Amino acid sequence: MMTMDRTRAQAYGRVVKTLQDLGPAKLLPAEQETIRQAADAALFDEDVEAAVGDVQALADRLVEADRWTSERAGELVRDVAACGPATVLR
Repeated sequence: MMTMDRTRAQAYGRVVKTLQDLGPAKLLPAEQETIRQAADAALFDEDVEAAVGDVQALADRLVEADRWTSERAGELVRDVAACGPATVLR
């Protein structure tokens, strides 16, 4: 059962803002879609761990390719995880 709260809604908003602000310049369309799908899955409690894992793998690739800093990538992963229930990666 999904329990929406302010923290989860704010985290989702941060993910959306990241996609709006950085997506077109720093992410390929498929990468943007991976993040969107993961945030949606976390928000709606649909295989949250897999969704966060997908974003972690993407974040690792972005850092390894020197496209994003490790700090920025870590923020994204934490924001996607925060879209999910409190028991996931917190």
